[in-house]
Amino acid sequence: MSLEKKYPIMEVFPSLQGEGRYSGVQAYFIRLAGCDVGCVWCDVKESWNAGDYKEVTVRDIVGGAIDSKIAMVVITGGEPCMYDLNPLTEELKSAGLRVHLETSGAYPIRGEFDWITLSPKKFKACLYESYGRADELKVVVANKHDLTWSQEQAEQVEESTLLYLQPEWSKKEKVTEMMLDFLKTEQGAVWSLSIQTHKYLGIR
Repeated sequence: MSLEKKYPIMEVFPSLQGEGRYSGVQAYFIRLAGCDVGCVWCDVKESWNAGDYKEVTVRDIVGGAIDSKIAMVVITGGEPCMYDLNPLTEELKSAGLRVHLETSGAYPIRGEFDWITLSPKKFKACLYESYGRADELKVVVANKHDLTWSQEQAEQVEESTLLYLQPEWSKKEKVTEMMLDFLKTEQGAVWSLSIQTHKYLGIR
């Protein structure tokens, strides 16, 4: 039954993970459509309306991932946790694939994952239980207040969670120097810098 479950898919594509702990690693991206978080600087606003995209069965989604010959799958969005991902992750795991998730944490995380990137947003509150599931916390920095807010977010996650600060792409020239100065402080020393390397490379 789970093979016939359908999800609205904006796109699937092979690339490199450009951010965080697995930056530079080959990955097969599954971008689900649908999001109501409403980040003003979202890279893929065209993903917000799920109704614009075809619904695809788990059978076909997993088949594409297997055919890619890439061991790591990244489920992203939009906001993928608007959906119950158990049917999809169950089949991906059964196929021997490593399954990663990128989420704002605004919805319950339903599914089996090897790695969860939590990127909470001010625009829609992260659920308390989502913080406990995060393997890495990624905070996008567009202004000085985001550095203060990042500290509040870091207090919510487990001690073992990796912490990343990432400059908002359209403001990177403005905020990167400020972020580097912050990383030199005692508070900032627990964080690492995440750069969107795929954008510098000109790939998706």
